[in-house]
Amino acid sequence: MSGWDDLDPLPMLPSWVPSAAIGIVSLHLIQKLLFPYFWADLRYLLKVLMYGLRMEMYRLQGRIITILDKFVKLAEKQPHKPFLIYEGKVHTYRDVDRRSNRIAQVFLHHGALKKGDTVALLMGNEPDFIHVWFGLAKLGCVVAFLNFNVRSRSLLHCVSSCEPKILVVGADLLGTLEEILPNLQKDISVWIMTRDSCFPSVHTLLDKIETASEDPAPVNRRSANNLKSSVLYIFTSGTTGLPKAAVISHMQVLKGAVGLWAFGATAEDIIYITLPLYHSAASLLGIGGCIELGATCVLKKKFSASQFWSDCKKYNVTIIQYIGELCRYLCSQPVVSGTK
Repeated sequence: MSGWDDLDPLPMLPSWVPSAAIGIVSLHLIQKLLFPYFWADLRYLLKVLMYGLRMEMYRLQGRIITILDKFVKLAEKQPHKPFLIYEGKVHTYRDVDRRSNRIAQVFLHHGALKKGDTVALLMGNEPDFIHVWFGLAKLGCVVAFLNFNVRSRSLLHCVSSCEPKILVVGADLLGTLEEILPNLQKDISVWIMTRDSCFPSVHTLLDKIETASEDPAPVNRRSANNLKSSVLYIFTSGTTGLPKAAVISHMQVLKGAVGLWAFGATAEDIIYITLPLYHSAASLLGIGGCIELGATCVLKKKFSASQFWSDCKKYNVTIIQYIGELCRYLCSQPVVSGTK
């Protein structure tokens, strides 16, 4: 017994320790009950803040990297990875880079475009929308995305308000062009994505792309001196009046493109884009987000509720984009075996 008596007594914990432990456990339980996503939200916030800080450091150091610069680097780093899948056809990063180079070369030699000029783009969802967009961006042009659902007076207003040097029209929108051509400003050069033209003084683009060089345009044409400089015009729908152009800067493109990454998407994801590319959700968050990740996107000509889930299964889609009513349309579809 004397041996036990010789042992030193255990030190007593301070009186505040049990209270603190109970408080911490209580706070944890309250957080789990009332704010179950607190830590996930905090991680997201810190991730976005770190990205913003990194962008600010790049700006202060004079290292201006645009979303187009990132795409060109990806085309060198992973040339054979699918960037775009459209109607079953795969377009790799290299494919898109080279075709956009061809388009840049066409306008460099035939379009008389200067850095900073505006080009209006009236095209539906198709790979050449992206090719033309990137090709013009490689020349340092500001690209105006026109809503192809807008017609006549409203469309003419959109074209005139952005003061383009050139208007590029998709092959499936020649009827829309025919409506506005008589009233279009005479100093706007019109190009159509065909080999032949039935319109007087309208240039064809497809035939020239096929014979153009794949050499990249001079890098100084696309280099940006300021992340706040304009790079896109994206128009409102015009439901409350004539459409208005939102001026999009390089910085805003980068902020939009980082959205998927911030929510945890990776380069292994496959993104399904059914929204029109003239909309910022499809172009900035979708295509831009795909570039930010180095991922693959599946582009749909037009949203189809009946084909949506079968497309997702066919292409192993992991991320979908939706706005407003799309989910209601999808939920109202009958259940098809093997797709849900």
